[in-house]
Amino acid sequence: MPTSDGPVLVTGGSGFLATWCISQLIEQGREVRTTVRDVAREPDVRAAVAATGVTPGDRLTVVAANLLADEGWADAVAGCTHVLHVASPFPPAQPKDPDELIVPAREGARRVLRAALDAGVERIVLTSSIAAVRQGTRTTDSGPLTEADWTDGNDTSLTPYVRSKTLAERAAWELVEEAGAKDRLAVVNPGLIIGPVLSDDFSYSIQIIERLISGAVPAAPKLGFTYVDVRDVADLHLRAMTAPEAAGERFLAVDRFLWTSETAKILRERLGPQGRKVPTRVAPNALVKLMGRFDPSVRTIVGDLGKKSEFSNQKARSVLGWAPRPIEQSIEDTARSLFARGGVKAPA
Repeated sequence: MPTSDGPVLVTGGSGFLATWCISQLIEQGREVRTTVRDVAREPDVRAAVAATGVTPGDRLTVVAANLLADEGWADAVAGCTHVLHVASPFPPAQPKDPDELIVPAREGARRVLRAALDAGVERIVLTSSIAAVRQGTRTTDSGPLTEADWTDGNDTSLTPYVRSKTLAERAAWELVEEAGAKDRLAVVNPGLIIGPVLSDDFSYSIQIIERLISGAVPAAPKLGFTYVDVRDVADLHLRAMTAPEAAGERFLAVDRFLWTSETAKILRERLGPQGRKVPTRVAPNALVKLMGRFDPSVRTIVGDLGKKSEFSNQKARSVLGWAPRPIEQSIEDTARSLFARGGVKAPA
């Protein structure tokens, strides 16, 4: 059985959230092992961690493992005391075949959890999503959604992404319950993750900010998101990893809901002259629906036009002492990092 201060395995090391988890773990003095599908990505992983201001050095080891294959997982988790299973597909457009997302998400979660339980890991933290919370039967008649709410992953009218996150999380809970090890799992359900980008290959979740500051959208769609800063999501993972109170629990990692027009207003106010391409008008829903006929990434969000969901982060705050930074700062930091890294050309 590993000791409690042993290495931490972080899956999907080339991802946005995984990089910040790795950075914070190293900053805390932990040794980290991370998985990528191809170890040729190791220089990219190290460069991204270094971009957070932390030097990975010999505290970081990069190994190969694929969510769709058993090979490599036993070795990846061997000797680790904790696992952060962060890796999961997040596509720019929904696939025609839902199984392209559902199978790797669900089977990958099972594969990682089995390997972790077999290795005697003390705690596994699974990254789920508010997608697994917001589109299902309410447990209460009113008020914000909480950890008690669940999306129906078998509802084929939902997008493949929503179903994949829900079914993967359900599979994880079923596996640990069958193994009598529910207290060795904790789940974090983030909202739309934004924050400082670390490379030119930034996460799809950053796209709304990128499109607003680049002038790619002439008017803001009547669309809203429940944002959260990537640094705060990583922090909640680390809290859930070690806190006894997190055993067998879900935690919503959310700040607050903002319409795209509200996000645009924050950007204009905080960026000054650099925000002059940010739209000031709101796009009619009919126009966005028309755009969705030609743009797959727009088509993905058409069903959410005009819909608002409220979520509570009270459990993460009260149980784990989590306190996310002001979302206005996160929005500004995201935009400035896109300008700084060349993801968006700043207005002259």
